[in-house]
Amino acid sequence: MSKLAYLGPQGTFCEAALRLLAPDVERLPCANVGAALDAARDGDADGAVVPLENSVEGAITQTLDELAKGRSLHITGEVLLPVEFSLLVRPGTELGQIKRIITHPAAHTQCRGYIERELPGAVVIAGSSTAAAAQEVSVPGSPYDAAISPAIAGEYYGLDAIASDIGDRSDTVTRFIQVSRPGPLPEPTGADRTSLVAFLRDDHPGALLEMLSEFAVRGVNLTRIESRPTGDGIGRYFFHFDLEGHVADARVGEAVSGLHRLCGDLRFLGSYPRADRVATQVKPGTADGDFDEAAQWLGKIRAGLA
Repeated sequence: MSKLAYLGPQGTFCEAALRLLAPDVERLPCANVGAALDAARDGDADGAVVPLENSVEGAITQTLDELAKGRSLHITGEVLLPVEFSLLVRPGTELGQIKRIITHPAAHTQCRGYIERELPGAVVIAGSSTAAAAQEVSVPGSPYDAAISPAIAGEYYGLDAIASDIGDRSDTVTRFIQVSRPGPLPEPTGADRTSLVAFLRDDHPGALLEMLSEFAVRGVNLTRIESRPTGDGIGRYFFHFDLEGHVADARVGEAVSGLHRLCGDLRFLGSYPRADRVATQVKPGTADGDFDEAAQWLGKIRAGLA
């Protein structure tokens, strides 16, 4: 049986995502995103499942940085997980007794309205994950009265949900990715996503425009772009790109090749099926057959036949 690492402890949204992506594998909980990815890199697990972005909070920056700077890993799949938070307490605790709440900062942000409305005097303390918060509350003598966590965490740690679905938005979704060590790519499906990390060769006017033009002139649509600091000084950034299509598609392959020529470094993070199954829209003149016909035409020109 294969094994996948994930952001633990037991009861996280990440575990719920893993169960959807690979229900029959052995699960290895890890203390943080970096540890989960390192378990995949070092061979302690066959891969890992980690969060990448949230529809309210945006990108998970630790994941972005780890994928860009750590040893290479490829994304092989993704899942979109609806996020619902519960207020978990030890059995017998009443709402009016809650003075100290522990949760992950992102969960706090997404439940701020409920806390201000129902528990205006409560103090919220940051935890490493929503499940770890539930674990903390379950410990006898814990200084925390409640945790904002997924309901599944209450099942693991013997806590009751004194309130459910307390998020400020009911449509919040987190995107989780499954990664593994580099190997054969998933076959194109017609509804794919490709992810890249691009490092500028040098900083000059129009550098970002030059990179974006490689996609635009070939009809490749970007679904996400994020800038992150390189750590080499103020104003130094690298860029994460998600784009529609598979690197096996001619237009995507040519765009990636063009970007490689421009960049100081270009890291390929994978081509994989989109979780939403939205088919890639191909503009006229950018299908694989169009690129083949253009290459044949150019060959004739160079051979003096046209």
